[in-house]
Amino acid sequence: MPFAPTSILTYIFVSLLVATTLVRIWLARRQIAHVQANRNQVPVAFKDSIALDAHQKAADYSTAKTKLVITETVVQALLLAALTLGGGLQWIDDIWRNMLPSQEIIRGALVICSAMLVSSVIDLPFEYYKTFAVDEKFGFNKMTPTMFFSDLIKHSLVGLALGAPILFAALWLMQGAGQYWWLYLWVIWSVFNLVMLAVYPTYIAPLFNKFSPLKDENLKQRIEALLTKCGFKSQGLFVMDGSSRSSHGNAYFTGFGASKRVVFFDTLLERLNVDEIEAVLAHELGHFKHHHVIKRIVMLFSISFLGLALLGWLINQPWFYTGLGVTQISNYMALILFLLVSPIFLFLLRPMMASYSRKNEFEADDYAANHASAKDLVKALVKLYRDNASTLTPDPLHSAFYDSHPPASIRISKLAAYTS
Repeated sequence: MPFAPTSILTYIFVSLLVATTLVRIWLARRQIAHVQANRNQVPVAFKDSIALDAHQKAADYSTAKTKLVITETVVQALLLAALTLGGGLQWIDDIWRNMLPSQEIIRGALVICSAMLVSSVIDLPFEYYKTFAVDEKFGFNKMTPTMFFSDLIKHSLVGLALGAPILFAALWLMQGAGQYWWLYLWVIWSVFNLVMLAVYPTYIAPLFNKFSPLKDENLKQRIEALLTKCGFKSQGLFVMDGSSRSSHGNAYFTGFGASKRVVFFDTLLERLNVDEIEAVLAHELGHFKHHHVIKRIVMLFSISFLGLALLGWLINQPWFYTGLGVTQISNYMALILFLLVSPIFLFLLRPMMASYSRKNEFEADDYAANHASAKDLVKALVKLYRDNASTLTPDPLHSAFYDSHPPASIRISKLAAYTS
């Protein structure tokens, strides 16, 4: 007897869930083994700049984080199985259906929020442990439990304030906008993301961190000269109080169009000299000059278009629901199912996305080497690898799946060619 579409989807989903979970665990164990095997010897390219104890700290920090990831991977897989084939989503739906039998849009929003709340509650102990056990042990955490939960509440409230209108718009369109509801939703989603890019730096980011204008006049003049040389206009140069939460350092651009800001972590300014900061900024400028931000936006919009188009077809297929453990067919159940299971089906695309991201990083490094100093960028990167305890010896296969930046040794060797 041939398999029904329902059973076929169930077998495919279970197979992919088991396979991706095992692959994630296998990659994590490879990472731990590779990092520990190289723990007692600093790579040749870094022998003169990174001490053995710093290299060993990075290896142990990477190992501790990866061990936590293994446990988290297993728990997330079990949670996904429980919500889908285990009947968790259907159970949540039954509860709200009994309470709100005729209010489908409101009921749908509550079902989706309930499922997301369950997932967040499961994830919370891992985030707490990483912050107050792993990061604390290695000297990176600066947060207090009060600050941790305060940030959690603020993130939740902001997420609810921003996400609720989009969720209700999606459910309303799914119910009454006809067969092309997904196209209208894609337009709204795209506009929403563009608006968020513009307003985030000014109105949302300050809810979580303090941003102060850069006061170092010498550094300010150097940066403004580089921005002018590269034809980049920004709304201002700012310093973020990253040290209030972590000792990690970074620099980035945020915003879109006229709202672009240059932001430095205060920890970064404390560790790097003016030449090194200029080189790091030149790297970030490289992303903009190569249009990486615009390309990623286009990619995001393209993926969301295809995803919503697929959902627009799946929503009318009964086997999509029953094959994933749901007996009551509804628009909102199609949406939450799609959001939950799509990462499983897309997991094997991760190396492709990571490779594209690493290509962008190489292009940005090339730009920095041509518009600042490759030597100073190397010095800055070495300091950041050391102070952030980033492993210098990642497993190549693990890196291919997960790392958005090239391995340190490869990146440094390419930059060294500019200084030879």
